[in-house]
Amino acid sequence: MSKIILTGDRPTGRLHMGHYVGSLKRRVELQNSGAFDKIFIMIADAQALTDNFDNPDKIRDNIIEVALDYLSVGLDPAKSNLFIQSAVTELTELTFYYANLVTVSRLERNPTVKSEIKLRNFETSIPVGFFTYPISQASDITAFKATTVPVGEDQLPMIEQTREIVRKFNTTYNCEVLVEPDALIPENSICCRLPGTDGKAKMSKSLGNCIYLSDTEKEVKEKVMSMFTDPTHIQINDPGHVEGNAVFTYLDAFATDEDFAEFCPDYKNLDEMKEHYQRGGLGDVKCKKLLLNVINKELAPIRARRAEFEKDIPAVYEILRKGTDVAREMAAQTLSEVKAAMRINYFDDDALIQGQQARYNQK
Repeated sequence: MSKIILTGDRPTGRLHMGHYVGSLKRRVELQNSGAFDKIFIMIADAQALTDNFDNPDKIRDNIIEVALDYLSVGLDPAKSNLFIQSAVTELTELTFYYANLVTVSRLERNPTVKSEIKLRNFETSIPVGFFTYPISQASDITAFKATTVPVGEDQLPMIEQTREIVRKFNTTYNCEVLVEPDALIPENSICCRLPGTDGKAKMSKSLGNCIYLSDTEKEVKEKVMSMFTDPTHIQINDPGHVEGNAVFTYLDAFATDEDFAEFCPDYKNLDEMKEHYQRGGLGDVKCKKLLLNVINKELAPIRARRAEFEKDIPAVYEILRKGTDVAREMAAQTLSEVKAAMRINYFDDDALIQGQQARYNQK
């Protein structure tokens, strides 16, 4: 069996360092590992419209932002198929068929759906499209026969629901058309969720606490130097706390021993810096300056690649068009197999047509 990855993002804004740590950097590694036969990376505009239906321009304008972020971090269209979800219409048809395999009560029990509904204040008025997202996601995954779906732990219930749909379909129609995917979760707990610059648990565009991959050096400096640290660390000599301190969380995610040798030779590594901070005598500004250098070092090649792609936006759309063509071809093949298993492939079933003709000939 081929090893296939499906992953993607909603185009509701530019991608930030939380996305980079949580998924983008890993995607590039997986892409370059040579361990997978096909990689599909989806710009999930149809899904984004389920809770932005009244603001389609927001989605339209951010397709290019997400595509530029993908290309700038190193996703290679020669190795990964980048495509736009809504342009693969076969996904919508698969979603419709799968909806018959899932009950309303099962969707209501999905922990991810419940938390997302609460987050968006949809408790009293849930858009059907948003409510049925697990079915749509199952369509996305199974259309490409993905064997691997990189997700955070909070998305595991969604993958399990996809697996249930696969089993129900294959059992109901006595076939092996659909493939059960496996979730691939981050190995490093730091990669699960990078906090916002304000110390909030989640980096979020709506909270305005993001460092974007496309931020300039000046913008990064403003954000890092105003970053949340330890409110009890008032004087330099005060003992400080590294737990819950956003600066040290970011250093955990990005800083290497080589960075200390280059930018902060007073310490051999992050552990030494943490010890000094915890016993007192180390100010927040010094830690932030190190972090600023580390982040800009990480973002420098990303900024450079983005600047090159920004020079030819039509070429970026051509990349998306070609990737979407590949995605449509594979999704169409899966849809054909699904319809054959469901015995609704009327025009392609010569045995059906000839058998019925023979029956009427006997009258």
